Amino acid sequence: MAITIGPFALATSWVILLVCAAVAAVVGYYVGRRQQVRIGATLTDMLLAAGLAARMAFVLEWFENYRSAPWTMLDIRDGGFTPWAGVLAAVLVALWQGWRRVVLRGPLLLGLLAGTLMWFVSPAILRMGSGPALSDLEEISLMTLQGAPQSLASLAQGRPLVVNLWATWCPPCRREMPVLSAAQQQLAGVTFVFANQGENPVTVQKYLTASQLVLANVVLDSRKKLGEQLGSTALPTTLFFNARGRLVDIHLGALSSASLASKLERIEAPDSN
Repeated sequence: MAITIGPFALATSWVILLVCAAVAAVVGYYVGRRQQVRIGATLTDMLLAAGLAARMAFVLEWFENYRSAPWTMLDIRDGGFTPWAGVLAAVLVALWQGWRRVVLRGPLLLGLLAGTLMWFVSPAILRMGSGPALSDLEEISLMTLQGAPQSLASLAQGRPLVVNLWATWCPPCRREMPVLSAAQQQLAGVTFVFANQGENPVTVQKYLTASQLVLANVVLDSRKKLGEQLGSTALPTTLFFNARGRLVDIHLGALSSASLASKLERIEAPDSN
């Protein structure tokens, strides 16, 4: 799910995207070297256009969630992007550049084909599957703040499930907690579970009391087995399971109300069940 280097963590999908761009640039360089054609600048323009278009489309789609705090539209840390809009923008930039410079067409086309192939091959190389189902996590020992054993399946009770991996020392975790708390109180049809990673019940309860957060289903994963099983030691990490217990989506980093709403839409949709 994530690649961690020291204190920094990056979602594997973003790493794959960067690798694909590098592959496209290298292939384009070798194809166009005789004519001294470089596609690096075009690829950079495509990535910038894709990022801007994907963010703008997401903000427009979930504008109501940003209305009360418009400045948060600029905070891309919430991971709010609309992929199809980004792909469309990148393709338009490629077509425009290819139309303007005929000599660029061959290197750019072959470079993009190589990058696209790498996008589909990379998950297999990294042994990325569809992710574990809820049933695969049943053996992980979780405890309530009162010391009673608990399992994710028993908490879900056949409903869509959101599992948030967090810790009291984690600033992004604390930033997103009010958003998750509000969603838990408003959405009776979705189960929210807050799985603290590696801390003791006294520390967790002290934080919840001091922050005046109203949270149900706070459990302790004292040995951090959920993160280990899911391949993400970065915090916060949030998992989205549909009613059948299938992992539908993941989110690395703090959630905003908009990015949370977009992911809840996926697990609440009838075809995800």
